[in-house]
Amino acid sequence: MSNHQPKKRFAFSRFNIQIILIAILPLSVLLLAITFGSLTLHQQAMRSLVGERDQRTALSTANALQQQLDHRASAIQNLALRARDGTSPTEILNSVQFLKPDFDQGLAFFDADGNLTAATTDINRWESALQFGESSIKSLFNTVEGFPTFSPAFETPDGLDYLVFLGTTVPPDGKIVVGAFSINALAQQTVAEAITNTGEASAYMVDDAGHILYRIGDLPIIEPALSHPGVQEALLGNSGTSYLSVEGGEHVVAYNPVTPTGWALVIEESWESVASPLLRYTEGGSLILVPVVLLALAAVWFSARRIVEPLQNLETRAAALAWGDFDAVETPVGGIEEIGRLQHTLVHMSHKVKSAQQGLRDYIGAITEGQEDERRRLARELHDDTIQSLIALNQRVQLASRALENSEAVQSLTEIKNLVDQIIQDLRRLTRALRPLYLDDLGLVTSLDMLARETSEVAGFPIHFVSAGTEYRLSPQVEMALYRIAQEGVSNISRHANATQGSLALTFDPDGVTLTINDNGEGFNVPESPAEFTPRGHFGLVGIHERAELIGAQLSIHSSSQGGTTITVSLPNPIKASSNHALSLLDPS
Repeated sequence: MSNHQPKKRFAFSRFNIQIILIAILPLSVLLLAITFGSLTLHQQAMRSLVGERDQRTALSTANALQQQLDHRASAIQNLALRARDGTSPTEILNSVQFLKPDFDQGLAFFDADGNLTAATTDINRWESALQFGESSIKSLFNTVEGFPTFSPAFETPDGLDYLVFLGTTVPPDGKIVVGAFSINALAQQTVAEAITNTGEASAYMVDDAGHILYRIGDLPIIEPALSHPGVQEALLGNSGTSYLSVEGGEHVVAYNPVTPTGWALVIEESWESVASPLLRYTEGGSLILVPVVLLALAAVWFSARRIVEPLQNLETRAAALAWGDFDAVETPVGGIEEIGRLQHTLVHMSHKVKSAQQGLRDYIGAITEGQEDERRRLARELHDDTIQSLIALNQRVQLASRALENSEAVQSLTEIKNLVDQIIQDLRRLTRALRPLYLDDLGLVTSLDMLARETSEVAGFPIHFVSAGTEYRLSPQVEMALYRIAQEGVSNISRHANATQGSLALTFDPDGVTLTINDNGEGFNVPESPAEFTPRGHFGLVGIHERAELIGAQLSIHSSSQGGTTITVSLPNPIKASSNHALSLLDPS
């Protein structure tokens, strides 16, 4: 044995990769996770703060609108009280010039039949407003009952504004005092003051019909307006905040109802626009860790290519080595120096194991040949001596039974005869098991066919035999080994598999012969290595594996609890029977 040891030296594979895997990569991933986690938490906090701020803005703006509307309602109520006290409508309207900013479209009195009696503005202007807002004024006249009532909003002919009528009755004669105002004028005093950055924020007022009564800001609104986030909720009297995902970011949508008109007020803005540029730059500064992690991942990828993949290949080849494929570890797997040295050690070990196994194989072959010779001798002695003696005994029993007249003695002799017949059948089956008579004379196909039939009779369930391809004779050693493998396989099926059927298949190809043994039984856990057959009690599989190795065949075993067990023996380039052997088989004399 050589005492030479490889020189210790700095190796990239031994030091740097360990540093990357143990220190750099975990630390980089941890820092990146902390950075992006804190960034996400910060963004969530900013998102919530902007949502709360916009919700407060929407609430205060809705309250301001309500105060404006309540102020107008109180003014109309005061006009009605003065009219009830007997003051003429014209005198009342002439004394309320201070209400012009609140009722920019004018004030008017109508009689109980809906006829215009007095107005602060030109009569023709009122008649025009009544004409294009006819449905709104009729709705107002039908619903007003002694307290200020708002009509539905209606669009002006130019489509640039919406108007609202506000009216109440004057008891006892039923006159109606009505004020008209523009929603634009109303919103300019309240909503417009709440939106400062119209490029990144918008505000909308929507009625229950889906009309956009007022809008400020450049953000687009989803059409129809009733489907926009927050609109339906506000129309139902709810207030709150929602978030709308849009291309390039996310918008905060705050909503609140406007009483007493029942409108929906929606304020929408991009919460990212609220953050200062310096804050956005500091958020982006954490991305410097991304290249660090990418470099670490590149190092890991390099490690995988130079370490993990070669080790996986070497593991696969070592598994093949365990099944007797000694050439599997010869081809270099690449990788770092240590893997190369490990493979070299495996190759050296495989050569030693191969030499030892070859010696063991020769020894087992000699033992197997001795076993076959002994079986042949026992079969011949049983056939030539024991069975012949039993046949002679059977004939003597028959002669004795004919000579006797005592029925009881005849019955006893008949029972002895039946017992002798059964012993003869058992001995013949035993001699066929010890030395298949058909194998030398008729070949492997006929022998396996008879084996399947005899095993079916003993097992009590069918075992089918199928042959494919053009049959040709193999060397006696190969045919005997394949027969013994099949014999052990069907024996396992009948004794251990708890199967209801089995099959034998023999396929002849120009390049090889394949024997397949299959059943539909319970199956078992196939060991990963043939060395585990004996500790688990699979002695039959040990014999199958040894016989397959003796003839240079490849053995594969597949088993599952649902699909039974399949044993496949593939013999490439088998040794065919010599011409002299073939002639001797055709003419034994």
